[in-house]
Amino acid sequence: MTTRPPTPSQTVGPFFGYALPFAGGGDIAPTGHADTITLHGHVHDGAGQPVPDAIVEIWQADPRGSLSGAPGSMRRDPVTGQVIGRDGVEFTGFGRVPTDADGHWAARTLAPGAHHDRAVPYFSLAVFARGLLHHLCTRAYLPEHADALAADPSLATLAPERRATLLARRERHALYRFDIRLQGEDETVFLDFPYEPGPLGGARG
Repeated sequence: MTTRPPTPSQTVGPFFGYALPFAGGGDIAPTGHADTITLHGHVHDGAGQPVPDAIVEIWQADPRGSLSGAPGSMRRDPVTGQVIGRDGVEFTGFGRVPTDADGHWAARTLAPGAHHDRAVPYFSLAVFARGLLHHLCTRAYLPEHADALAADPSLATLAPERRATLLARRERHALYRFDIRLQGEDETVFLDFPYEPGPLGGARG
């Protein structure tokens, strides 16, 4: 029997706009919630240029630290089959946001809580973009937790300037900026996760 090599990976995109975005993908917080914050930023390539057709996925705990979320981010109309998005009441803990022509993305959500006593609250982000063979995983921490982030043992091996790429910047009340740089100067730290359940595999960069 002849053994054939694995089929090579294909680049991720650019084709996201045809299938992956869904109605209200960036509206994670329930409608009208008093504690809604906006997390936004730009995705830049290695030359510092905006990436206009990337996708940013957000996975997070709710303000109490629960990771259970709620179903329904991509609800479909039972008659037409069209994706109609969330019901505006439940907090699902998941969002998917395409970048615009300027490489900008934005999500309206709630600040995450710690999912266990020693955890530092964070947003898990997955980035899909042209030229990538696989999506990239990173985290965004709010500046309120900067001191705790510096003491986080899972990121202790990173130099302070590298760890700073995981920290969002507060621009004004309830508005935070988190730019993602895929390569080059100030490249965002991307995390490697094992395929099987286990400890954090390590940090890239």
